[in-house]
Amino acid sequence: MKNKKILILGLGNVLMGDEGIGVKAIEFLKDKHLPPNVELLDGGTGGFHLLSLFEDYPVMIMIDATISTNIAGEVKHIRPKFASDFPKSLTSHDIGLRDLMQSAQLIGELPDMHLITISIFDFRQVHMKLTTEAEQSLPKIYDMVLEILKELETV
Repeated sequence: MKNKKILILGLGNVLMGDEGIGVKAIEFLKDKHLPPNVELLDGGTGGFHLLSLFEDYPVMIMIDATISTNIAGEVKHIRPKFASDFPKSLTSHDIGLRDLMQSAQLIGELPDMHLITISIFDFRQVHMKLTTEAEQSLPKIYDMVLEILKELETV
């Protein structure tokens, strides 16, 4: 996997505080050391325009918030193989990851998928600042990205 293109895709709405953690993670990762075959992309609130990425990259690492009863800022790694493996969509996305995955499955073979989720509690307030818990998850996200890349033998 050393030469295969890997996309790290951050999703979220930065106008909704912690719901924008995926996009904020991409900003955080821009200054970090990553292998040359790794590309970063701010996917914003998603949308069907992201479908072409599933054909362009053999490996994708997506970063997104998930509403959960877990500890705020908790970072998890999921290996989704089907649309049903994705957490329920957050309502501020144009379309949810499940919708995107279902559409991508219709197009053809899916890339090797990795999903990093960050637990948040509330995203209804309109503001651009992350909570302390979400802010503190950024280095954990980077560490998890490095773990995934190590598993893929790219580091």
